[in-house]
Amino acid sequence: MDKKIFRLALPNIISNITVPLLGMIDIAIAGHLGSAIYIGAIALGATIFNMIYWNFGFLRMSSSGFTAQAYGARNFSETMNVLIRSLIVAFGLGLLILILQVPVEKVAISLIKSGAETKENVVFYFRIAVWSAPAVLGVYAFNGWFIGMQNAKTPMIIAILNNILNIVLSFTFVYAFGMEIKGIALGTMLSQVITFVLTSFLWFKYYGRLRKYIILNSIFNTDALKLFFKVNGDVFIRTLMLTLVTTFFTFASSGMGDTILAVNALLMQFFMLFSYFMDGFAYAGEALTGRYIGAKNNLLLGYMIRRLFFWGFIVSAASVVLYILFPSQILQILTNNQEVITTAKSFIFWTILIPITGFAAFLWDGIYIGATASKEMRNAMVLSAISFFVCYYSTKSYLGNNALWLSFIIYLSVRGVIQTLWAKKALRIKT
Repeated sequence: MDKKIFRLALPNIISNITVPLLGMIDIAIAGHLGSAIYIGAIALGATIFNMIYWNFGFLRMSSSGFTAQAYGARNFSETMNVLIRSLIVAFGLGLLILILQVPVEKVAISLIKSGAETKENVVFYFRIAVWSAPAVLGVYAFNGWFIGMQNAKTPMIIAILNNILNIVLSFTFVYAFGMEIKGIALGTMLSQVITFVLTSFLWFKYYGRLRKYIILNSIFNTDALKLFFKVNGDVFIRTLMLTLVTTFFTFASSGMGDTILAVNALLMQFFMLFSYFMDGFAYAGEALTGRYIGAKNNLLLGYMIRRLFFWGFIVSAASVVLYILFPSQILQILTNNQEVITTAKSFIFWTILIPITGFAAFLWDGIYIGATASKEMRNAMVLSAISFFVCYYSTKSYLGNNALWLSFIIYLSVRGVIQTLWAKKALRIKT
């Protein structure tokens, strides 16, 4: 079982780790442009797109769960149906984002409490990067399908290609052409469009033979579509709550001054680094849970969950040690602004608590997605988001920035506890 977990987890960890590293590199590029304003602008610009794209994360998650269950049942016609449905929805939503980009920009900018120069740079970033929306969502659908097919290597290749392209293009536009924030945005947009084209090519190369299983009448089967949109609706609400918390975190930081905004943007990279390591195991949980549920093998399902949590605990413990021993070195990689580094050190304690309080929530998310236990996952996220806002508004007057971090830690803890308590019922319902 450990071999099966690592066969799926390791490629996902490799691909996932490129995502926070990319975010770190974008922030590092901005952090060496000479002002904390650039760091804050990149953090806010990325947050706007997180607010948009994370809400459509169901394209990857539901695609993974449905595909894995169809794969476990050896129903290849349904695996193709899932991919086609997901891509149709992805392109439709991507075009809708492009159509509504002006009002979305106005709403997002109105929420930013930073100065005029920061807002101006955020606008530059948004207006360029938004044009890759259909490509980004299309890759979401493909990646979920690949994971459901027990293939973690192709998403790894896709992620690495995307991030290499992004890094090369961003460096080129910023340092060779002096485009500053616009260069980072242009590099991001072009890399995402090129990545979608390469992803389509990889699908045809490795899975083109499955086109013979396409049955047009079954793609729009009424019962299948109802279940598809029900699960997607639940996951959308779940992701909306997640996005609400993380977006509020950044926008609340912007009201505490440019230095605190930059500090929290840097410290959140500690969370992102841990989360993408842990998500590698969560993705393995998605694929294997769906596979064993599709095959109706409860014995292997239970054993897999126990081993998954064992390795999750090991990764969490290693992260704690890393954050205790090397916080200064990580911060210095991200910025050379001494004021930001000094201020960040006063809040570093919270980053040490992230792995301890968060690892269970990540693993259960993967298991619930593989089981398409969308209702339980949705409700757990709603309750944990409520706990975040209750804690923040009851402590912000006397804890300041510490209130944000305390609320975030409580939010992670509540998610893990609730999902643990509900897991037996959720998995019994689905199996």
